[in-house]
Amino acid sequence: MKISKIRLAYRVIIDSSSTLIWDKYVFEDTYKEYQMQSQQFNSVTDPKNTFRELLSVNEKAEQLHFLVGIAADGYVAQLKGNFHRVSDILGNNYFPFINYKLDILNSDIKDQSKHKIGITFYSPLLTYIGIIEGNYVVSKNTENTNEYETIMFPVQRQLSICYIQKEE
Repeated sequence: MKISKIRLAYRVIIDSSSTLIWDKYVFEDTYKEYQMQSQQFNSVTDPKNTFRELLSVNEKAEQLHFLVGIAADGYVAQLKGNFHRVSDILGNNYFPFINYKLDILNSDIKDQSKHKIGITFYSPLLTYIGIIEGNYVVSKNTENTNEYETIMFPVQRQLSICYIQKEE
């Protein structure tokens, strides 16, 4: 059997319609951070209200993804490396992650309801066994061996293989 190593990514979208408490806290704090940080990229004489407008006139505003992402660090740390919205088919294991990336989809300094972000969580390197009945079959064990303890995550929207390392 040919074994590959993969990394999975799970993306969550957070906006004003988000209902989970964690999402609401992240939404509020990233919006406040956006309001503060966007000032350094905005023009005093011709200020832009939306993130897209700001980006179109100042390419350095691309840094806002990272700067606003810092506001989510504490909330991501609370998850302790497991994203509980994505569980294996048994409901025993949760999506393990080692890092994340926040990106701003839209925002408006005058209208909080337009603030929308995406957070992508990245798994550690996993051994990829294959797909069985619509489930990614993976193992946290990445050593070459004859036995693997496996986890099965359902193939679903916003869960993707983002990295593949083929074994020779």
